[in-house]
Amino acid sequence: MLRYLLPLAVFLAMAVFLAKGLSRDPRAVPSAMIDKPAPAIGLPDLLEPGKTLDVESQRGKVWLLNVWASWCGPCKDELPVLREAAQRHGIALYGLNYKDKPDEARQWLARNGNPYLASASDVDGRVGIEYGVYGVPETFVIDGDGRIRYKHLGLITPELWRTRLQPVIEALQ
Repeated sequence: MLRYLLPLAVFLAMAVFLAKGLSRDPRAVPSAMIDKPAPAIGLPDLLEPGKTLDVESQRGKVWLLNVWASWCGPCKDELPVLREAAQRHGIALYGLNYKDKPDEARQWLARNGNPYLASASDVDGRVGIEYGVYGVPETFVIDGDGRIRYKHLGLITPELWRTRLQPVIEALQ
């Protein structure tokens, strides 16, 4: 009898762990950067290479950093949502062009519209690594003290903006 119960118990334990894993949100990736200071960017602006994107200039304001690339399909899909949300709520939206060719990124912005006040060119991905970027798109909410308060991995939809990002931003303003 025991030889039948032991495999059954092992199977049930595995089923519980599998069910728990499948019930989690795959985009809910914990970030060690939450509540930590936003790393310095200091990279050249994609459209004005003589300028650099400086996070210190945003002190006192809540702002968004959107990590994107010209080779990223969902990045194009979220552009209208980001543009409208930033304009409607008066949020400064900056971009971090991640592991991309600057010429291709500039062409992509020209074709699809540029919602960013500025977008830094992170060709080698060094700044992305400092932010803990897993992939693109990713969006960070940074508070007036320069701390990362929220990170979203993946496409931002209108519903996601309303239910997740907007409440965080409103609480910080």
